[in-house]
Amino acid sequence: MTSISTATAGWLALRAPADDAARSGELAHELARMLAATSASAGPVVVHDLGAGTGSMTRWLAPRLPGPQRWVLRDGDADIVEHLDLSAVVDSAGRAVSCDIVVEDLAELPSDAFHGAAAVTASALLDVITAVEAAHIVAACVAAGTPALFSLSVTGAVRVRPAGHHEAIERAVAAAFNDHQRRDADGRRMLGPDAVDLVAGLFAAAGWNVRRARTPWRLGRPDGALIAEWLDGRLDAAVEQRPELAGDAAGYARRRRAQAAAGRLRVTVSHEDLLAWPR
Repeated sequence: MTSISTATAGWLALRAPADDAARSGELAHELARMLAATSASAGPVVVHDLGAGTGSMTRWLAPRLPGPQRWVLRDGDADIVEHLDLSAVVDSAGRAVSCDIVVEDLAELPSDAFHGAAAVTASALLDVITAVEAAHIVAACVAAGTPALFSLSVTGAVRVRPAGHHEAIERAVAAAFNDHQRRDADGRRMLGPDAVDLVAGLFAAAGWNVRRARTPWRLGRPDGALIAEWLDGRLDAAVEQRPELAGDAAGYARRRRAQAAAGRLRVTVSHEDLLAWPR
């Protein structure tokens, strides 16, 4: 498996406010309750974050969890982790958290990687991994008995308003984009919108509890820059998958960009969060 890297530091920074608004506070609270009930009085609460990127999950989740905390940030992209900045991150009691960085492909994740950990987390990761990689992560969680919180996995559902006369091209773009998300990239067939169903099924088959929460982006007038970047990326992927869409997609993009510039465009991008823990 090659390193999983689907974003730049700039894209992660642009989407961070929408991510933070979307993530499930309810599932985070449930994880915090578990950790408070099981954490020992001595030693830190150890949390492993997979595909850590620039640390957005840590910045959002750490203040919601008990401490003291030590985060093990795992990512296969050595360049992206150079942008990590957790200097201001604190736990629920206001104590600074410590962190270790591990540059490592998921294929090289040891089966006992989470031994002694209190939790495993990831954000916007499950849809860009394969079924084999997902099974590897689930098996490591189960072996360690470690609860897992995976946030912001795409489901494939998108709503763009105003509707107008765009429905036909939007249906075609949606189908092509979702196929692109499931494409075989360098020998890796990514899960795309099937990710949450598959991972939830793996945990359930292991006898674990699973809770899911809808966590959509709801983008409007204040999110013009994010909408424009998201729209361009979506259309590029759709046209890569189905080149015959290029002409219609170009005209559609011009109309939608004009609406975004005027503050009229509204976009809902569906995601799900998943929390799994042993019975």
